[in-house]
Amino acid sequence: MASESVSVVFKIYCLTVMTLIAAAYTVALRYTRTVSSDLYFSTTAVCVTEIIKLLLSLGMLLRETGGLGRCRSAVVSHIFKSPVELLKLSVPSVVYAIQNNMAFVALSNLDAAVYQVTYQLKIPCTALCTVLMLSRSLSRLQWFSVFMLCGGVTLVQWTPPLSTKVQVEQNPFLGFVAIAVAVLCSGFAGVYFEKVLKSSDTSLWVRNIQMYLSGIVVTLIGVFMTDGAQVLEKGFFYGYTPWVCLVVFLASVGGMYTSVVVKYTDNIMKGFSAAAAIVLSTVASVVLFGLQIIAQKKTTYGSKTDLSCLNIDRYSF
Repeated sequence: MASESVSVVFKIYCLTVMTLIAAAYTVALRYTRTVSSDLYFSTTAVCVTEIIKLLLSLGMLLRETGGLGRCRSAVVSHIFKSPVELLKLSVPSVVYAIQNNMAFVALSNLDAAVYQVTYQLKIPCTALCTVLMLSRSLSRLQWFSVFMLCGGVTLVQWTPPLSTKVQVEQNPFLGFVAIAVAVLCSGFAGVYFEKVLKSSDTSLWVRNIQMYLSGIVVTLIGVFMTDGAQVLEKGFFYGYTPWVCLVVFLASVGGMYTSVVVKYTDNIMKGFSAAAAIVLSTVASVVLFGLQIIAQKKTTYGSKTDLSCLNIDRYSF
Protein backbone atom coordinates (compact mmCIF):
# COMPACT_ATOMS: atom_id res chain seq x y z
CA MET A 1 0.00 0.00 0.00
CA ALA A 2 1.36 3.36 -1.00
CA SER A 3 2.14 5.81 1.73
CA GLU A 4 3.60 9.28 1.99
CA SER A 5 4.85 10.75 5.23
CA VAL A 6 4.06 14.30 6.25
CA SER A 7 4.81 16.24 9.40
CA VAL A 8 2.56 16.15 12.46
CA VAL A 9 2.27 19.95 12.24
CA PHE A 10 0.84 19.67 8.74
CA LYS A 11 -1.70 17.08 9.88
CA ILE A 12 -2.78 19.26 12.82
CA TYR A 13 -3.06 22.26 10.52
CA CYS A 14 -5.31 20.41 8.08
CA LEU A 15 -7.50 18.99 10.85
CA THR A 16 -7.86 22.43 12.47
CA VAL A 17 -8.79 24.18 9.25
CA MET A 18 -11.25 21.44 8.35
CA THR A 19 -12.92 21.80 11.76
CA LEU A 20 -13.31 25.56 11.40
CA ILE A 21 -14.67 25.23 7.88
CA ALA A 22 -17.14 22.53 8.96
CA ALA A 23 -18.53 24.77 11.71
CA ALA A 24 -18.77 27.82 9.45
CA TYR A 25 -20.35 25.78 6.65
CA THR A 26 -23.03 24.30 8.90
CA VAL A 27 -24.11 27.64 10.34
CA ALA A 28 -23.97 29.48 7.00
CA LEU A 29 -25.96 26.74 5.28
CA ARG A 30 -28.53 26.74 8.06
CA TYR A 31 -28.80 30.51 7.76
CA THR A 32 -29.41 30.45 3.99
CA ARG A 33 -32.07 27.74 4.32
CA THR A 34 -34.14 29.40 7.05
CA VAL A 35 -34.06 33.20 6.74
CA SER A 36 -35.82 33.55 3.40
CA SER A 37 -38.93 32.14 1.77
CA ASP A 38 -37.32 32.43 -1.70
CA LEU A 39 -34.97 29.50 -1.28
CA TYR A 40 -32.30 28.70 -3.83
CA PHE A 41 -32.17 25.21 -5.30
CA SER A 42 -29.92 23.08 -3.12
CA THR A 43 -29.21 20.73 -6.04
CA THR A 44 -27.66 23.57 -8.05
CA ALA A 45 -25.51 24.59 -5.07
CA VAL A 46 -24.14 21.04 -4.81
CA CYS A 47 -23.44 21.02 -8.56
CA VAL A 48 -21.62 24.37 -8.47
CA THR A 49 -19.58 23.10 -5.52
CA GLU A 50 -18.42 20.10 -7.57
CA ILE A 51 -17.38 22.38 -10.43
CA ILE A 52 -15.38 24.64 -8.14
CA LYS A 53 -13.67 21.66 -6.50
CA LEU A 54 -12.72 20.38 -9.96
CA LEU A 55 -11.18 23.74 -10.87
CA LEU A 56 -9.31 23.92 -7.56
CA SER A 57 -7.96 20.39 -8.07
CA LEU A 58 -6.79 21.26 -11.56
CA GLY A 59 -4.99 24.27 -10.11
CA MET A 60 -3.31 22.12 -7.45
CA LEU A 61 -2.30 19.54 -10.06
CA LEU A 62 -0.81 22.30 -12.20
CA ARG A 63 1.22 23.46 -9.21
CA GLU A 64 2.29 19.91 -8.36
CA THR A 65 3.42 19.03 -11.90
CA GLY A 66 5.19 22.34 -12.38
CA GLY A 67 3.95 23.16 -15.85
CA LEU A 68 0.93 23.25 -18.15
CA GLY A 69 2.35 20.57 -20.46
CA ARG A 70 2.95 18.09 -17.64
CA CYS A 71 -0.44 18.85 -16.14
CA ARG A 72 -2.13 18.20 -19.46
CA SER A 73 -0.22 14.93 -19.88
CA ALA A 74 -1.28 13.79 -16.41
CA VAL A 75 -4.91 14.60 -17.12
CA VAL A 76 -4.87 12.80 -20.47
CA SER A 77 -3.09 9.77 -19.04
CA HIS A 78 -5.14 9.34 -15.88
CA ILE A 79 -8.50 10.65 -17.06
CA PHE A 80 -9.11 10.14 -20.76
CA LYS A 81 -6.97 7.02 -21.14
CA SER A 82 -8.09 5.38 -17.90
CA PRO A 83 -11.87 4.89 -18.10
CA VAL A 84 -11.70 2.09 -15.52
CA GLU A 85 -10.14 4.40 -12.94
CA LEU A 86 -12.68 7.08 -13.76
CA LEU A 87 -15.47 4.57 -13.25
CA LYS A 88 -13.91 3.47 -9.96
CA LEU A 89 -14.03 7.03 -8.61
CA SER A 90 -17.60 7.50 -9.82
CA VAL A 91 -18.79 5.33 -6.93
CA PRO A 92 -17.91 7.77 -4.11
CA SER A 93 -18.94 10.73 -6.26
CA VAL A 94 -22.46 9.32 -6.59
CA VAL A 95 -22.65 8.56 -2.88
CA TYR A 96 -21.21 11.94 -1.89
CA ALA A 97 -23.74 13.69 -4.15
CA ILE A 98 -26.56 11.92 -2.29
CA GLN A 99 -24.94 12.82 1.04
CA ASN A 100 -24.61 16.50 0.16
CA ASN A 101 -28.23 16.77 -0.93
CA MET A 102 -29.35 15.02 2.25
CA ALA A 103 -27.38 17.60 4.25
CA PHE A 104 -29.45 20.38 2.68
CA VAL A 105 -32.68 18.55 3.51
CA ALA A 106 -31.57 17.91 7.10
CA LEU A 107 -30.45 21.47 7.78
CA SER A 108 -33.67 22.81 6.30
CA ASN A 109 -35.58 20.89 8.97
CA LEU A 110 -33.31 20.85 12.04
CA ASP A 111 -31.31 23.30 14.15
CA ALA A 112 -27.62 23.51 13.26
CA ALA A 113 -26.49 22.15 16.63
CA VAL A 114 -28.95 19.22 16.51
CA TYR A 115 -27.79 18.43 12.99
CA GLN A 116 -24.11 18.52 13.97
CA VAL A 117 -24.53 16.23 16.97
CA THR A 118 -26.80 13.69 15.31
CA TYR A 119 -24.64 13.63 12.21
CA GLN A 120 -21.76 12.32 14.33
CA LEU A 121 -23.34 8.88 13.98
CA LYS A 122 -21.16 8.81 10.88
CA ILE A 123 -18.20 8.06 13.20
CA PRO A 124 -19.36 4.58 14.31
CA CYS A 125 -20.56 3.94 10.77
CA THR A 126 -17.13 4.93 9.45
CA ALA A 127 -15.39 2.82 12.10
CA LEU A 128 -17.41 -0.22 11.07
CA CYS A 129 -16.67 0.37 7.37
CA THR A 130 -12.98 0.77 8.22
CA VAL A 131 -12.89 -2.60 9.94
CA LEU A 132 -14.84 -4.35 7.18
CA MET A 133 -13.36 -2.69 4.10
CA LEU A 134 -9.77 -1.98 5.15
CA SER A 135 -9.29 -4.95 7.49
CA ARG A 136 -8.03 -2.55 10.12
CA SER A 137 -8.43 -3.21 13.84
CA LEU A 138 -9.42 -0.52 16.34
CA SER A 139 -8.20 -0.27 19.92
CA ARG A 140 -10.52 -0.61 22.89
CA LEU A 141 -10.17 3.11 23.57
CA GLN A 142 -11.22 3.92 20.01
CA TRP A 143 -14.29 1.70 20.23
CA PHE A 144 -15.13 3.15 23.64
CA SER A 145 -14.98 6.67 22.21
CA VAL A 146 -17.21 5.63 19.31
CA PHE A 147 -19.90 4.14 21.55
CA MET A 148 -19.75 7.07 23.98
CA LEU A 149 -20.54 9.33 21.06
CA CYS A 150 -23.41 7.04 20.04
CA GLY A 151 -24.83 7.40 23.55
CA GLY A 152 -24.73 11.17 23.32
CA VAL A 153 -26.49 11.11 19.96
CA THR A 154 -29.18 8.80 21.35
CA LEU A 155 -29.85 11.24 24.20
CA VAL A 156 -30.35 14.01 21.65
CA GLN A 157 -33.19 12.10 20.01
CA TRP A 158 -34.89 11.29 23.31
CA THR A 159 -35.60 14.98 23.90
CA PRO A 160 -37.17 16.71 20.87
CA PRO A 161 -35.37 20.05 20.60
CA LEU A 162 -37.22 23.34 20.70
CA SER A 163 -36.32 25.26 17.65
CA THR A 164 -35.60 28.78 16.88
CA LYS A 165 -36.74 31.90 15.12
CA VAL A 166 -36.90 30.62 11.56
CA GLN A 167 -39.28 31.69 8.82
CA VAL A 168 -40.01 28.37 7.08
CA GLU A 169 -41.97 25.28 8.11
CA GLN A 170 -39.81 22.41 9.36
CA ASN A 171 -40.26 18.65 9.54
CA PRO A 172 -37.93 17.16 12.21
CA PHE A 173 -38.76 13.58 11.20
CA LEU A 174 -37.73 14.26 7.61
CA GLY A 175 -34.58 15.93 8.92
CA PHE A 176 -33.56 12.87 10.95
CA VAL A 177 -34.30 10.53 8.03
CA ALA A 178 -32.10 12.69 5.80
CA ILE A 179 -29.31 12.54 8.40
CA ALA A 180 -29.59 8.73 8.56
CA VAL A 181 -29.08 8.50 4.80
CA ALA A 182 -26.20 10.99 4.94
CA VAL A 183 -24.53 9.00 7.74
CA LEU A 184 -24.58 5.76 5.74
CA CYS A 185 -23.29 7.55 2.65
CA SER A 186 -20.53 9.27 4.62
CA GLY A 187 -19.25 6.07 6.20
CA PHE A 188 -19.12 4.04 3.02
CA ALA A 189 -17.90 6.72 0.60
CA GLY A 190 -15.23 8.00 2.98
CA VAL A 191 -13.66 4.61 3.58
CA TYR A 192 -13.96 3.65 -0.09
CA PHE A 193 -12.18 6.85 -1.12
CA GLU A 194 -9.49 6.29 1.51
CA LYS A 195 -8.90 2.79 0.17
CA VAL A 196 -8.51 4.09 -3.38
CA LEU A 197 -6.18 6.93 -2.30
CA LYS A 198 -3.87 4.73 -0.24
CA SER A 199 -3.75 1.73 -2.57
CA SER A 200 -1.69 3.45 -5.30
CA ASP A 201 0.83 6.24 -5.90
CA THR A 202 -1.55 8.23 -8.09
CA SER A 203 -1.63 11.93 -7.22
CA LEU A 204 -4.29 13.03 -4.74
CA TRP A 205 -5.32 15.80 -7.13
CA VAL A 206 -5.71 13.36 -10.02
CA ARG A 207 -7.98 11.22 -7.84
CA ASN A 208 -9.96 14.32 -6.92
CA ILE A 209 -10.36 15.28 -10.57
CA GLN A 210 -11.57 11.78 -11.41
CA MET A 211 -14.13 11.93 -8.62
CA TYR A 212 -15.33 15.48 -9.29
CA LEU A 213 -15.84 14.83 -13.01
CA SER A 214 -18.21 12.02 -12.12
CA GLY A 215 -19.73 14.19 -9.41
CA ILE A 216 -20.57 16.98 -11.85
CA VAL A 217 -22.41 14.56 -14.13
CA VAL A 218 -24.29 13.02 -11.22
CA THR A 219 -25.28 16.35 -9.68
CA LEU A 220 -26.41 17.78 -13.02
CA ILE A 221 -28.69 14.79 -13.41
CA GLY A 222 -29.93 15.44 -9.89
CA VAL A 223 -30.65 19.08 -10.71
CA PHE A 224 -32.91 18.28 -13.63
CA MET A 225 -34.56 15.25 -12.06
CA THR A 226 -35.37 17.07 -8.83
CA ASP A 227 -35.80 20.74 -9.76
CA GLY A 228 -35.69 20.66 -13.55
CA ALA A 229 -38.94 22.47 -14.27
CA GLN A 230 -38.33 25.17 -11.66
CA VAL A 231 -34.71 25.66 -12.74
CA LEU A 232 -35.82 26.18 -16.35
CA GLU A 233 -38.49 28.62 -15.20
CA LYS A 234 -36.57 30.63 -12.59
CA GLY A 235 -32.96 30.09 -13.63
CA PHE A 236 -30.05 27.98 -12.39
CA PHE A 237 -28.89 30.61 -9.90
CA TYR A 238 -32.31 31.59 -8.59
CA GLY A 239 -32.19 32.71 -4.96
CA TYR A 240 -28.40 33.02 -4.84
CA THR A 241 -27.12 35.68 -2.45
CA PRO A 242 -23.65 36.49 -1.12
CA TRP A 243 -24.42 34.13 1.78
CA VAL A 244 -25.24 31.31 -0.62
CA CYS A 245 -21.98 31.98 -2.47
CA LEU A 246 -20.18 31.73 0.88
CA VAL A 247 -21.82 28.35 1.52
CA VAL A 248 -20.65 27.09 -1.88
CA PHE A 249 -17.14 28.41 -1.26
CA LEU A 250 -16.90 26.79 2.18
CA ALA A 251 -18.19 23.48 0.81
CA SER A 252 -15.61 23.58 -1.98
CA VAL A 253 -12.62 24.40 0.21
CA GLY A 254 -13.83 22.02 2.89
CA GLY A 255 -13.99 19.22 0.34
CA MET A 256 -10.39 19.85 -0.66
CA TYR A 257 -9.16 19.76 2.94
CA THR A 258 -11.20 16.65 3.60
CA SER A 259 -9.42 14.76 0.84
CA VAL A 260 -6.04 15.83 2.25
CA VAL A 261 -7.03 14.67 5.74
CA VAL A 262 -8.23 11.31 4.41
CA LYS A 263 -5.00 10.87 2.46
CA TYR A 264 -2.61 11.60 5.32
CA THR A 265 -4.60 10.50 8.38
CA ASP A 266 -7.82 8.48 8.16
CA ASN A 267 -11.59 8.77 8.12
CA ILE A 268 -12.01 8.21 11.85
CA MET A 269 -9.72 11.14 12.62
CA LYS A 270 -11.67 13.18 10.10
CA GLY A 271 -14.91 12.30 11.87
CA PHE A 272 -13.71 13.31 15.33
CA SER A 273 -12.33 16.54 13.91
CA ALA A 274 -15.74 17.32 12.47
CA ALA A 275 -17.31 16.58 15.85
CA ALA A 276 -15.25 19.41 17.33
CA ALA A 277 -17.24 21.78 15.13
CA ILE A 278 -20.30 21.10 17.31
CA VAL A 279 -19.23 23.61 19.94
CA LEU A 280 -18.53 26.30 17.37
CA SER A 281 -21.79 25.80 15.48
CA THR A 282 -23.78 25.77 18.74
CA VAL A 283 -22.35 29.14 19.78
CA ALA A 284 -23.06 30.55 16.34
CA SER A 285 -26.63 29.20 16.45
CA VAL A 286 -27.21 31.13 19.67
CA VAL A 287 -26.13 34.34 17.97
CA LEU A 288 -27.80 33.87 14.59
CA PHE A 289 -30.95 31.91 15.34
CA GLY A 290 -31.74 32.77 18.95
CA LEU A 291 -31.02 29.22 20.12
CA GLN A 292 -31.47 29.06 23.91
CA ILE A 293 -29.04 26.74 25.70
CA ILE A 294 -31.13 26.20 28.81
CA ALA A 295 -33.14 23.35 30.26
CA GLN A 296 -36.80 24.20 29.98
CA LYS A 297 -39.97 22.75 28.57
CA LYS A 298 -40.98 25.60 26.36
CA THR A 299 -40.07 29.09 25.32
CA THR A 300 -42.08 31.85 23.72
CA TYR A 301 -41.03 34.29 21.03
CA GLY A 302 -43.56 37.13 21.00
CA SER A 303 -47.04 35.64 20.66
CA LYS A 304 -45.81 32.38 19.16
CA THR A 305 -44.94 29.41 21.36
CA ASP A 306 -41.85 27.50 20.22
CA LEU A 307 -41.44 23.96 21.52
CA SER A 308 -37.93 23.18 20.32
CA CYS A 309 -35.46 24.72 22.74
CA LEU A 310 -32.09 23.00 22.82
CA ASN A 311 -31.10 21.28 26.04
CA ILE A 312 -27.33 21.28 26.02
CA ASP A 313 -27.15 18.72 28.83
CA ARG A 314 -28.45 16.14 26.39
CA TYR A 315 -25.41 16.51 24.13
CA SER A 316 -22.18 14.60 24.19
CA PHE A 317 -19.39 16.74 22.79
